[in-house]
Amino acid sequence: MLATAVTDCLPTAPSATATPADVDQALARAAAGGDSSAFEALYRRHAGRVHGVVARLVGYDRARAEDLTQEAFVRAWQALPAYRFESAFGTWLHRLAVNTALMDMRARRSRPGLDGDDDVLDHVGTLDTAGQGTALALDLERAVATLPPRARAVLVLYDVEGWKHEEIAEALGMAVGSSKAQLHRARGLLRERLEGHQ
Repeated sequence: MLATAVTDCLPTAPSATATPADVDQALARAAAGGDSSAFEALYRRHAGRVHGVVARLVGYDRARAEDLTQEAFVRAWQALPAYRFESAFGTWLHRLAVNTALMDMRARRSRPGLDGDDDVLDHVGTLDTAGQGTALALDLERAVATLPPRARAVLVLYDVEGWKHEEIAEALGMAVGSSKAQLHRARGLLRERLEGHQ
């Protein structure tokens, strides 16, 4: 049934080949119609990337990242009937996941005792002595995880996700100048921490 639903929505021209975006759109249309196996396929296709951005935003708190990833997919399932297919499904889902993580960060900031983001996280991973590239990546992840939450969010959204300062400012409820200042602060802190580690 799923294969039929997907192929029915793909381009019919003989020379047309289905791109990943075409497959996503077909699966999203089927899922929006209530096909849970289509949504499961979308989950398998996108869970890794969604988890990656959520983990970066919440400072690599594994349990929190997993919870927020699941929450993002629940919200996606609920919002799919309203999805208008004006942008790529992956873009829409990714934005929804980022917003889910940002809402959690704002909620934690407003509740005393839940701002564990400001603590240095020691559970990012262990260094692998076999590869310098792996060690550098883990050092970078560890350093990003220690940044203050707003500075970390701006850094991840701007440098990793490619958002513009205007988009970041709107998502985080700050002025564009504050977004730029937070990025400058985050890069400086990151540089200090990486240099201090060496």
